[in-house]
Amino acid sequence: MQVQVETSPIDKIAADAVAVICFEDEQTTTAETAGTTAVAPPPSADPAVAAQSGWLAELRTSGEFTGKPYEISILHRPEGISAKRLAVIGAGKRDKFTPFEARRTAGALVRSLKSKGVRSIVLLLEGAEQGEFVTAVVEGAVAGAWEPDKYKSDPKKNAKQIDSFTVATPDGTGNLLTQAAEKGRIIAEAQNLARDLINEPANKLTPAELAEAARKMSAEAGLQYEVLDRDAMAGLGMGALLGVAQGSTNPPFLIVIKYVPSIHSGGDHLALVGKGVTFDTGGISIKPSEGMEKMKYDMSGAAAVIGAMQAIAHLKPTIPVTAYVPTVENMVNGNAQRPGDIVTSLSGKTIEVLNTDAEGRLILADAITYANRNGATHIVDAATLTGAIGIALGHHNMGAFTNNQALLERLLVASRAAGEKTWQLPLDEDYKDYLKSAFADLPNIGGRYGGSITAAWFLKEFADPTPWVHLDIASTAWLDDAKPWMAKGPSGVAVRSFVELAINWSGTPAL
Repeated sequence: MQVQVETSPIDKIAADAVAVICFEDEQTTTAETAGTTAVAPPPSADPAVAAQSGWLAELRTSGEFTGKPYEISILHRPEGISAKRLAVIGAGKRDKFTPFEARRTAGALVRSLKSKGVRSIVLLLEGAEQGEFVTAVVEGAVAGAWEPDKYKSDPKKNAKQIDSFTVATPDGTGNLLTQAAEKGRIIAEAQNLARDLINEPANKLTPAELAEAARKMSAEAGLQYEVLDRDAMAGLGMGALLGVAQGSTNPPFLIVIKYVPSIHSGGDHLALVGKGVTFDTGGISIKPSEGMEKMKYDMSGAAAVIGAMQAIAHLKPTIPVTAYVPTVENMVNGNAQRPGDIVTSLSGKTIEVLNTDAEGRLILADAITYANRNGATHIVDAATLTGAIGIALGHHNMGAFTNNQALLERLLVASRAAGEKTWQLPLDEDYKDYLKSAFADLPNIGGRYGGSITAAWFLKEFADPTPWVHLDIASTAWLDDAKPWMAKGPSGVAVRSFVELAINWSGTPAL
C-alpha cells in the first residue's frame, strides 16, 4: 500500500473515497415546531466538506449515524469534491480520541471501504500538529488492510485491496507529518511481516523455514545474521533447548540478528528474545485435539522480534539491538523428551522436566543465557508462554514481568506510544517457593496456581542479574474473531512496542 501526506484542500484530491472523522458529541439541539431535532455542525473546517453538513445532519436526525466508534455512512458523488465518495466514520467521544482510538478508527475505515471495492482512500485529519496521530492512522490503515487468506484459491480474493492511503492535513507541516506517516508505514509493515509468519501453517513454516525468512529479511534490511544449528548448540551446552527439539525430525536453530547503529550513544545493548516454537503438540504431555491447529501461532514471539528488527533497521535508533530467536518443533516420537527427564541448560543449571508442554521456557532459558553471554545490557522477551495469562488478563493486555522496574517503565512508555496495552504482574520472592525440585536445580513448572508468574520466575533465574522484562503474549497474539479494525488471526502484538522501545531509548527521532 502506498502511503502519503497531502496538505492540499480536500476538493483538489482525487480518490475513490474521502473520509471524515465525526464524534458522538458533535451535535446541538434546536427546538423546531415539529419538536426537537439534532443538528450537526460542519464535520470539518474544510469548505468542501462543510458544504455536506446538511447530509450529515439528516443522518444524525434519522439515527442512521450517531458518531459511535466505527459507524460508517457513505455519500456517493458528493458535490464539490473530486473523490467519488464521501465517507463519515464515527470515533466516539472527542475527548477520548487518542492515537490509540485513531489507529483503530483508521483500521475500521480501511476494512469497511475495502469490502466495497474502494482502492484509494483519503482520510482528513485536521488539527494533526502532533505527528503521533498521523503515525497512528497510518499504522491502523496498513494493519487493517492485511488478510489471512494467502492459501485460499479464489482468484477474486485480491480484487478488493487498498492501493493508496493518504492522510490529508490542510493545517499541517508537510515534511514533519510525512516523516510521521513513513514511520507508521514502516512499523505497520513490520507488524504485518510478523502476522505473515504466524499465519503460515506448520507444514510450510518449519524451524528451518523460519530461519530462512529471518535471513532473507536481514539481507534486505542490511542487518547482520547468523544461525546456530544443532551441532553448534550442542557444543555450547544448550541442553534445555535441544531437549525440546529431540522429538521432531525438523532440526532446531538459534537465530541471531544484529542491528549496529552508525552512531552509538552510550554503552547500552538491547536484546530482544522471541519464542519460536513453530508447532506445539505439547509433546508427551500432549495437548487436547480441540484447538491444537492454532498452535502454529506458538512462534508469535519470534515473529514479533523478527518484524521489529525489520522496522528498527529502517528507523535507525542509536542503541545496538540484537535479536535471539530459538526455534524448534515440540513433537512426539520415540526420541521425544519425557516427563521426569533432567536436562542441563547453557547456564549450567539443571532442570527437571515435569511437563513437556511447558517447553517455551526451556528454549528461552538457553537463548536468554546466550544473550547475557554476548553483551546484552538489557533483555526483553516475548512469548506465547502460558494459558494462565488469559485467565488473569483476558485478551486485551500483554502480561509484563520484570527484575528491574526502570526497564519495565521504559517498556510501558513504549507500549503506550505503540497502542499495545500492557499490565505488570508480580514477581516477588514468595513465588520462588513454587519452583522446587528434589532432583534438579529447578522444575519447569510450578504447580496449579500462578502459572504465568511461576513461568516468568523460571525465566528470571536465567536473566538475572541483567535487567530483563518478560512479555507473555499468549492471549493477545491471536484474534479468534475479526474486529472492525483487524482481521481474524495473528495480531502481530509486541512488534510496535519493541520498535518504540528502541527508538525512544535515547530520544532517537525516527527517520
